[in-house]
Amino acid sequence: MPSREILTASEEETVGAGEQLGANLRPGDVVLLTGQLGAGKTAFVRGLARGLGAVADDVSSPTFTLIQEYGGGRTMLHHVDLYRLQAAEAADLGLDELVSGGDIVAIEWAERWAERPDDAIDVRIEDVGGDQRRIRIDRPA
Repeated sequence: MPSREILTASEEETVGAGEQLGANLRPGDVVLLTGQLGAGKTAFVRGLARGLGAVADDVSSPTFTLIQEYGGGRTMLHHVDLYRLQAAEAADLGLDELVSGGDIVAIEWAERWAERPDDAIDVRIEDVGGDQRRIRIDRPA
């Protein structure tokens, strides 16, 4: 699945798109999410959690805590939000250690992290009006 584009018409459909990806993730996968504020990145991560078998209702934006962890599924999900960080601060967060730990890591505002792994899955979410979102998933071959 090198590249895929999905158009969703509701938050629940955006969650569903994340769930589909989450069901196919393997331990060690890194998901880098980009998109405008309010585009649906956290809703997509809620779907990732559901696809992994974790409690999706526990997923919220980790803007103030920076990193939240969700267990209970087939592997731990680390949910990172770099919104409030500058690139230099993101570099000091120790993400390289986190992504090499064998768990699944989803990073919102990933464009603020310069040390992105080459094998990461890129998810771009675009608000196209109303509740519609265009989601592009690029997975390395």
